[in-house]
Amino acid sequence: MKPWEQHSAVISLPRYDYRAPSSLLDRPHSGFLITCTIKREKSATKEAISILEKHLCSLKSNNSNIMESSDSDVSVKKRKVCFEEADNENLKDTEGEETTNELSVSGEGADDPTLSSSNMSENKTGTLIPSLVKLTRSGLLLFTFSNNNFSPVNIVSDILQPHSSRDLRAPRWCHRIFPIQSTCSLKKDDIHAVVSKLFKQYMDDEKKKIEGPIKFAVGYNRRGIEETEMKNQKSKEGSSNGPTLMNRDDCFKIVAGAVKEIAPDSVVDLKNPQVAVFIELLPISGLPQGAFVVAVSILPSELITTKPRLCVKALVVDAKTTKEKKR
Repeated sequence: MKPWEQHSAVISLPRYDYRAPSSLLDRPHSGFLITCTIKREKSATKEAISILEKHLCSLKSNNSNIMESSDSDVSVKKRKVCFEEADNENLKDTEGEETTNELSVSGEGADDPTLSSSNMSENKTGTLIPSLVKLTRSGLLLFTFSNNNFSPVNIVSDILQPHSSRDLRAPRWCHRIFPIQSTCSLKKDDIHAVVSKLFKQYMDDEKKKIEGPIKFAVGYNRRGIEETEMKNQKSKEGSSNGPTLMNRDDCFKIVAGAVKEIAPDSVVDLKNPQVAVFIELLPISGLPQGAFVVAVSILPSELITTKPRLCVKALVVDAKTTKEKKR
């Protein structure tokens, strides 16, 4: 057996869910947006599965009290993950067939059609069913779940805990995991409604711990989508009726307005916020022209960093940064 065949026999990759774009426009989803090394998307996908599966399986066991019987010699029992797939006919490796501006570029992120043998979930037991969504930009992975009955924030918090990192090798390809609490269209009313709902839930959970006005910050990431849209608009001569992306000021006003409705005495603090509201524009492949989907999350200070910019904490702490802080 060839080396790459041996590797795929251990951890195989799921198919892209090509129904995801329409599904994301129809209803909200939760999930995880993962930043990774460019041209190493396939390796990062395997790594992300190994990172997430442990915590999702633990969540499954805690919520449903379903325990798998196993011998003491066996630490992990392989089970199929029922990723949504279009067909099962003549599954073959199609690496290298995608275009260079897709997620599966450079021979590393090819659309591998084999089913994952990780133990994230099982369709028959009604547990979490992740979908791997195809993106238009390298260096990103997107897993979505139609089941919103779990907390992606708690899972990422558990992953970032020191006791959890001891059980797993330090990630090599995955850099950050952004938990997605909900998705919606890039529209003022939709964003306002989702932020209001999530922030109210956060305040209800944390009201006993918060003293005085709550300090918040807002992050709006478009991850290069604006450059793509500008090129598309320039290619359309005389077209002035095309859709435009929401700018940062408008996004901040919408989010701040929603936060102020829930917590009127809240104040903006970009240096030491107690909570951050993130709006992530997702570069999803296959969306209709002019349609945009954003991921929304309310993250506590324990999961974020403000330097050099507001973002989710990295999975691996940079040794150079740590040394500089000690000085």
